[in-house]
Amino acid sequence: MALLTPLFAFLYHLPQVYKWLLKPYYVASLLMAVAFLLVRKSPGICEHLPTQREDGNSCDFDWREVEILMFLSAIVMMKNRRAITVEQHVGNIILFSKVANVILFFRLDIRMGLLYLTLCIVFLMTCKPPIYMGPEYIKYFSDKTIDEELDRDTRVTWIVEFFANWSPECQSFASVYADLSLKYNCAGLKFGKVDVGRYGEVSKKYKVSTSPLSKQLPSLLLFQGGKELMRRPQVDKKGRAVSWSFTEENIIREFNLNELYQKSKKLSKGKAEKVAEPKFPAVPEEGELEAGPNGQDVVPETKKDK
Repeated sequence: MALLTPLFAFLYHLPQVYKWLLKPYYVASLLMAVAFLLVRKSPGICEHLPTQREDGNSCDFDWREVEILMFLSAIVMMKNRRAITVEQHVGNIILFSKVANVILFFRLDIRMGLLYLTLCIVFLMTCKPPIYMGPEYIKYFSDKTIDEELDRDTRVTWIVEFFANWSPECQSFASVYADLSLKYNCAGLKFGKVDVGRYGEVSKKYKVSTSPLSKQLPSLLLFQGGKELMRRPQVDKKGRAVSWSFTEENIIREFNLNELYQKSKKLSKGKAEKVAEPKFPAVPEEGELEAGPNGQDVVPETKKDK
């Protein structure tokens, strides 16, 4: 059953995975993830590789390689238990497959290990995963606009994501946050994002660490009247983020989005009614009585009277 669940999940999301495979980044990542398998199984190459198998078959895995691959499978299953999106599942598989490939290539031949490690470093520095480009109702802040926007209207509640483009967790969370903005955005409840990897002063002011070791990216902060009311993940006294899963269900529950949305809709209706009210009193038509200073009806003058 433990093996069937990931298989069914993969088949369910197969159309989405197929779209990813059309992108160069994922094609290259997939090839690097299965590099050792291709080398070990390719005719014309595998015959020249060393092996510790008793039968001397260098085109099949030896017992140590099987052990490393089994350990890799266990690590991926443990990591994917906390994964939120399919992107994170696939990302974990690719990441730990590369780590296993480094170990396997170094064990096979130190030169092949150095070559593969160099390719991984070059790929990491030059290739970035595709950025989410789907529909969203999100306002992007800079270091000069975030304070002004949060203080503009004290009746508006803001949920702001502090993110960095280099963070895989932020990239995976982008689609989840966009879906929430589509469902709950209104005049009294708005969604924003600020890139703390780019605006370092913002991260210092709002105490969101950009260090990969702090695990504070992404961070969701709830503001009302320009003041922070809550944040997730929470940060302990030592400045470390308390583990928290950025699922859509957790965010809706922790931030009371359903209740906030209902209150915000009332604010939206109030604004609409104020806009609909006439700003100036109606001008009486010719012959219509007007109220005098003592409350008596006065017939307005016409051009003929004058």
